[in-house]
Amino acid sequence: MKFNPLHLKVAGLLEGRLFRIPEYQRAYSWTTRQRTDLFNDIEEAFRSGREHFMATLVALAKEKETRLIGVDEFKTVELIDGQQRVTTLIILIKAIEKALSEDDVAQAKVRREVGELLVKGDDHSLILLQTNHDTSQVFTNYIRKGLIDPEAVKTAADQKIVDAAHDCEQFVSRWVEHGNTIFELLVTIRNKLTIIYHEILDEATVYRVFEVLNSRGLDVKWIDKLKSQLMALIFEHIEGGTRDEAVSEMQSIWRSIYCSLGNSTRIGDEALRFAGAWAADTRPNRIPSEADSTALLTAKAGTQLKTIAEVGHELEGIVQANLKLFRDPRLRAVTRIVHARFVAAAILLRKFDKKTEHELLGKWERVTFRIYELASRDSRHKVGEYIRLGYDIYRGDLSKDLILQKLQKISDGYSIDDVLKNIDWSSSYEGWQSQLRYMLNRYDEHLARLSGQKINKSQWSKIWEQDPASSIEHIAPQSSGVPWVHHLGNLTMLPPGVNSSLKAQPPADKQEAYQSCGLIGTIQVGQQISLAHAWTEEMVLERAQKIEDFIRKEWAD
Repeated sequence: MKFNPLHLKVAGLLEGRLFRIPEYQRAYSWTTRQRTDLFNDIEEAFRSGREHFMATLVALAKEKETRLIGVDEFKTVELIDGQQRVTTLIILIKAIEKALSEDDVAQAKVRREVGELLVKGDDHSLILLQTNHDTSQVFTNYIRKGLIDPEAVKTAADQKIVDAAHDCEQFVSRWVEHGNTIFELLVTIRNKLTIIYHEILDEATVYRVFEVLNSRGLDVKWIDKLKSQLMALIFEHIEGGTRDEAVSEMQSIWRSIYCSLGNSTRIGDEALRFAGAWAADTRPNRIPSEADSTALLTAKAGTQLKTIAEVGHELEGIVQANLKLFRDPRLRAVTRIVHARFVAAAILLRKFDKKTEHELLGKWERVTFRIYELASRDSRHKVGEYIRLGYDIYRGDLSKDLILQKLQKISDGYSIDDVLKNIDWSSSYEGWQSQLRYMLNRYDEHLARLSGQKINKSQWSKIWEQDPASSIEHIAPQSSGVPWVHHLGNLTMLPPGVNSSLKAQPPADKQEAYQSCGLIGTIQVGQQISLAHAWTEEMVLERAQKIEDFIRKEWAD
């Protein structure tokens, strides 16, 4: 494969091109850490006065999409690799434009030139970069008008753009505060930062170029590499009009995957590994790495359109199952153990009827919470059993009864009575906060059922959104010095804002806030304190016993 790379300065890269990021690419995901690295590169290039190599970019030139704007001709290119860096650079250039004075003649002239670089023609013409997943127009409004509107943010990708704009504007301000000029910053970016640029006309080639370049150690997510390999397989092995349909279908799949994932790379990585495990011809004993999963899925795709498309659609389904596990606080809270989630994902992917799915997930939850959270077993425990079961559920078409039997088999040796014998409730806070929140949520549901009430979903939503420590309330405060301060019976839940407002107040001063918080378990504690005019160790032990009785029943087989 022959490459004809161009070694360009940023000024040369931006000249005569309109950049587009297709919707089947990942949304903008850089964080402050990556942007800080870029800012450091700019500062180093300025200090040294030497050119600084920044990155390799790969673009697909859209041969038929050349635009004439005024007297200038612009070529449209789709960024296949390098979109994060280019997007950040363009946001930074906008921040520089905003910092240039309209009152100073020299700065006003440069400001107009930069504005014309970013927006071609008037405000209704094309902007230099058309990004993807920008349904809220957060990026577009910033480049056109310099507006940062937090109220317009609807997605994680929107928030990343807002964060980038803030970071870039702060960097420009610091640059000036350190005694440097805006002109020096703009000259450094345009003339000292360089890239290796691959602009390719043939769409069949561009994905292989991406693959070859990123096999040489560049930092690219494996899920993105898989996309590139599947696209390359279509171009290499599918002929004629069918190819166009296949490309469109694959782009639609990846558009859906990236829109669903947003900036959640961890969920995408896990979905890729799960897909790799299910792509194996024999039952694995571990979940493969992202690299191994990519290889397994590429091999499974083969050279036939049917199998290539199947791999894409299966990954799309697995992403959706993993998102459900993550977005449902009940399911997310059961365990952080990846091979246990593998079984839950398999159950979701089988598309059982709702009643059967609920029964299977309920059994999975009881077994898994007993083993890893109540019995405190670590992630090395029962790895093979869970993975083989997850593989068989998805690939082996197991019946509901057989799945229940196999889950019960995994739980052998972990009956709820045996597990509870080894638990000391006197230390139920440090290192156990996520588990405690989940358990008290389940207890609140139990109390709601007993009293014929509904759980306060609004208050619990606030609790799930925050770190668990911000909502766990010590009834007798930690500063009280009582020996049972971290005992299960002395711990309850409050919405984060209410919890922080009470701080170290004694129980008697907090009981009114407890009774008005909307959480049934905490309301009952407030009522007890109000009636007894006290909060004693005996009351703590009695409450802990009630919660244990609930646990014994709820997590039993």
